[in-house]
Amino acid sequence: MKKLEEYVRSIPDFPEEGIIFRDVTSVLQDAEGLHLAIDTMQEKIKDLEYDVIAGPESRGFIFGMPIAYNNKKPFVLIRKAGKLPCETVSVDYDLEYGKATIEMHKDSVKKGQKVLIVDDLIATGGTTEAMVKLIESLGGEVVGIVVLMELAGLKGRERIRDYRLESAIVYEGK
Repeated sequence: MKKLEEYVRSIPDFPEEGIIFRDVTSVLQDAEGLHLAIDTMQEKIKDLEYDVIAGPESRGFIFGMPIAYNNKKPFVLIRKAGKLPCETVSVDYDLEYGKATIEMHKDSVKKGQKVLIVDDLIATGGTTEAMVKLIESLGGEVVGIVVLMELAGLKGRERIRDYRLESAIVYEGK
């Protein structure tokens, strides 16, 4: 049986020279790879008690939904600004070259609910930190974060050091 890392395609010099892009689509395109990814992520948080799973579009949806389904938990969407139809709360955050805004429905997390964040990747931690702020603004308690891949060289873990972070794969570089 292949290791999870073997399903991730590494593309050198993309999007710029010196960067190795870790392509999640190669995991999704392989039934065994996808199964292993979900199972590995679930195994990382099997001891965690939570009420709801939150995930950002679009790859957080891909990994968060099967984990929510398998564990009979609700899944709430975190989306880019302007994509949700009901009343929302939002948070702005910095990107490498600009700013972004993410939103959740105002009624998607109840005060005191324990929330697990699921995403495909943590790099600098900016998006993850923004998701934590958004959930906490609704009174939710972030009890853990699980990602498929962590780019440890970009130090995202330091940005969310007060939260439990589990990574199925850790790449030491950027």
